[in-house]
Amino acid sequence: MILGASILQLPAIRKARSMGVRVIGVDMDPHAVGMAECDIALPISTIDIPAVAAAAKEYRIDGVMTLASDMPMRTVASVGRELGLPAISEAAAFRATDKFAMREALFSAGVPVPRFFAVHTYVEYQQAAAQLGAPCWIIKPADSSGSRGVHLVSSTLAVDEQERLFADSLFYSRSGKVMVEEFMTGPEISVESLTIHGETRILAITDKLIVGNGNFTEIGHTQPSTLPQEVQNAVCAVVKKTVQAIGIDYSPSHTELKITPDGPKVVEIGARMGGDNITTHLVPLSTGIDMVEACIDIALGQPVKPYILKPNNAAVRYFQPPVGVIRSIRGVDEARKLPGVKEVVLLRKDGESVPPITSSTDRIGFVIAQGTGMENAAAICERAMNMIQIEVETK
Repeated sequence: MILGASILQLPAIRKARSMGVRVIGVDMDPHAVGMAECDIALPISTIDIPAVAAAAKEYRIDGVMTLASDMPMRTVASVGRELGLPAISEAAAFRATDKFAMREALFSAGVPVPRFFAVHTYVEYQQAAAQLGAPCWIIKPADSSGSRGVHLVSSTLAVDEQERLFADSLFYSRSGKVMVEEFMTGPEISVESLTIHGETRILAITDKLIVGNGNFTEIGHTQPSTLPQEVQNAVCAVVKKTVQAIGIDYSPSHTELKITPDGPKVVEIGARMGGDNITTHLVPLSTGIDMVEACIDIALGQPVKPYILKPNNAAVRYFQPPVGVIRSIRGVDEARKLPGVKEVVLLRKDGESVPPITSSTDRIGFVIAQGTGMENAAAICERAMNMIQIEVETK
C-alpha cells in the first residue's frame, strides 16, 4: 500500500509494479496522476488513519509506505503497528512530523538546533520574538511542508505585516502551533540516509538553492555536495545523532541542515525519502543507488540489495519565469537532446498562469541532468533551461 498517488509517489508506484509487487494506491483525489497506474486505487485521505487501516486489513497488505511526503507518516506508523508490518514507530512518526516535538527531542539529545519556541497566538509570537532578541527570525507551521507558511521576519517590519505573516503560518498549521526560531545563516544542505535495524547509512549530501530574500522555496539541488570533507564528516555525525534522537530505526530519512559559523545545525528531519526529485532521480544518477527500490524492500521486510557507488554528479533546476500568463513555450525538444539531460518537465502549458513562487507547489517545471567526469550537471541544467523560451504575458 502506497500512501499518496501524486507525482511525488509515482516513482514508487512504477518501481513496485516493475518488481512484480501489486500496488494499492491511496489518495483523496481519485484523479491523482498515479491512481490509474495502481492495481487498486482507493480514494481515501492519506491522513484518515481509521479508514486507511481498515482498507489495509481488508486487502491484507504486506507492506505500507509513502514517498517524499510528511503528512502520511503517522498513518504509515499506525497501520504498521496494527498489522505487524515493518514501519517506523508511532512515537518516532510524531516527532518527525511535529516540528516542536522534533526540536525538543533533538535539543534533549544534544543535537545542534536553533533556539526555538512554539506559540499559538500572536501575543505569544511577540513574546517569543522578544526573547530571541535578534534582528530577524523564522516563523513556520509546526506541521506543514513544501515551504508553506515559512517566513523570515525582521524586527523592523511593520506590526500589521508581522500579523499577516503570522496568520499565514498559522493557516498552514493543522495543530494550531507556529514555530518561532533563530534565523541561521550559512549554506543549506540535505542528507539522504537509510536506517535498517538501527544502523544508519548516509547515501548522499545535497547542496540546495533557494529563491532567497526571505523566500525559502527550493529552486535547485546538486549532488554530490561541494562542502569540504571535514564539514561533510561533521554533517554525517550530526545526522546519525538526529536519526537516533527521533527514534528512527527502520526507515529512510531526509535531514535538512544549515552550515552555520558554529557548525552544522538541523533545520528538520523527515522519516521518509526526500522530495524535489532528490531521491527518485538525483541519488540514482549521482551514486547508482536505487533508493525507491530500497524503500520498497524495507516496507516489505526484504533485505536491501547491495549496491556499488558510482561517483557521478547530478542536478535539478526549477524554472523561474515572471508572473503572468504563458503565451508560448519553445525549445523543449531541443533541450531534451542535450548530452546529459535526463528529464525536462513542464507542469504548465499555453494559456495557464504562472504564480509567484511562494512554495514548492508554485513551481512550473524543471530540468534534471547527469554529469560524469569533468561534466557539470548543474551547468548542463542551465544550458538546457537557456534553450527553453517561456513567453509570459505579465500583468
